[in-house]
Amino acid sequence: MSSPIILAIDQGTTSSRAIVYDPATFAVLGAAQQEIEQHYPKDGWVEHEPEEIWYSVARTVREALARSGREARSIAAIGITNQRETTVVWERATGRTIGRAIVWQDRRTTDFCREKAAEQPWLTSKTGLVLDPYFSATKLHWMLQHVPELNTAAEAGQLAAGTIDSFLMWRLTSGNAHVTDATNASRTLLFNIHQMQWDEELLKFFGVPRAMLPEVMPSAADFGVTKGLDFLPDGIPIRGVAGDQQAALFGQCCFGPGTGKCTYGTGAFFLLHTGDRAVQSKHKLLTTVAATTDAKPKYALEGGVFVAGAAVQWLRDALHLFKSSAEVEQLARQSNPAEGVLFVPGLVGLGAPHWVPNARGVIFGLTRATTAADLGRAALEGVAFQVADLIDAAEKDLAGSGDHAPGTALKVDGGMSANDWFLQFQADMLGRPVARALHGESTALGAGFLAAVRSGLTNEAQLSMLMSAGATRFEARMPAVDREQKLVGWRKAVRAVIGFYSSGE
Repeated sequence: MSSPIILAIDQGTTSSRAIVYDPATFAVLGAAQQEIEQHYPKDGWVEHEPEEIWYSVARTVREALARSGREARSIAAIGITNQRETTVVWERATGRTIGRAIVWQDRRTTDFCREKAAEQPWLTSKTGLVLDPYFSATKLHWMLQHVPELNTAAEAGQLAAGTIDSFLMWRLTSGNAHVTDATNASRTLLFNIHQMQWDEELLKFFGVPRAMLPEVMPSAADFGVTKGLDFLPDGIPIRGVAGDQQAALFGQCCFGPGTGKCTYGTGAFFLLHTGDRAVQSKHKLLTTVAATTDAKPKYALEGGVFVAGAAVQWLRDALHLFKSSAEVEQLARQSNPAEGVLFVPGLVGLGAPHWVPNARGVIFGLTRATTAADLGRAALEGVAFQVADLIDAAEKDLAGSGDHAPGTALKVDGGMSANDWFLQFQADMLGRPVARALHGESTALGAGFLAAVRSGLTNEAQLSMLMSAGATRFEARMPAVDREQKLVGWRKAVRAVIGFYSSGE
């Protein structure tokens, strides 16, 4: 019999990927990726077609297995990681989805969040989150309000709702498993992160029937087995599930307090592990659940930049400044440092630590001498500046706690981490080293780790040893006075954007 393999499914905002790993070394045996279409029916609205997501997962799994040269029957376990907060509703009887999925970037619930702003303190105390269109409960509330027939069906238990992981597991198990993990549940605004369960007061506030929601399990658990598929045999267990950012934290071997990472994908997300302590931020970060291998909860502080790689995609697809996103690195190197262009990439609002959902992107400092190279550089710098703000807020939250040592290297992964110019600028803006993982895509890796741990194929200590070698370090080189000057200019630009888009001004 051939040696076991791990299949990781990574369903992201812009694409679906499948990766086949050797669990002994976590070498990639085969991989496939397929982009999915983004739908923008109105200003600030972002949607996905769930059926397209499902077909992209099926196709990439087939292709990854074919490229690995291994048979599906060798799969010891499946790990799933997913774009968080994106919300799907479907019929329990047929599995048919009700409309499109509302994506995490969607801003249609901005008015609702503004009207209910006074409720923020108690919502945060239970969930660790802020009342923002970002989170699933506001999207589900909108669906139930704007599609009247949904309410009756939902109350009768005829509908299921969940994030993308729940939708995929429902389909993979032919409707036998309506489940999610604690990391995804913690991003809904419906889950009490201290009691680790759906909260009746939150459900009532958002008008969401409990009957719609999945069972919540640890991130390494027995979620169900495949059934009735034409691309995988029956009986393959799903044993690892985590939202993309918590999966990346696990994939970077950040297993305990004080360890942190930043993933640069469509957005950029910084997570700092705080162990078994749920730290409530005083600087507008989020308290979230970290991936768990047992029933004991673990937590992290998180800050999210809504537009990171998406800013580069915008320059490519909307402004047609280059054909490939990778070209932005060379553009940045060609830019004239004297052109003081600043890009605040709030294309779908500003996330932590500002939380201004109605903000939009703004470019400062344009002159007749500004070139495509200057815009490319400004887009990369805008992402790095935002991440610097997140880490500054986290260090203020943990000052004196002993949970984090300022100046330790930041572990990074994701598409933008392949850009050496960008990572050097990020290190300069942090005044600390940046360490690029040997595996550039830690989200799928984390899902694979969780599945392998649950299957008894490895453990956290072995994974830490395996992943400790091979990182590329970028040391901060910019003089402190220059770094501070750049950050002062950046924060002035952000204040101007917030002032312009603040309501009533």
